[in-house]
Amino acid sequence: MTLEEYRLLCGWSKNEMARKASMDFNTLQKAMNGEAVSINTANKLARALSTELGRTIRIPDIDGLIVK
Repeated sequence: MTLEEYRLLCGWSKNEMARKASMDFNTLQKAMNGEAVSINTANKLARALSTELGRTIRIPDIDGLIVK
């Protein structure tokens, strides 16, 4: 699943997703647009999704997420 698909599954707005992942909205937007992000950013996204969904989401589980 892509970040967008996970976002919709969680019922989050983009602003809420950025807040839940403790990151700036622009950083989230870069990740969602397929731009490379740091491992720290990728981990924050995976943790936020895991917490919300009650299961482990790993970085490779997020289609299109590119880590520098």
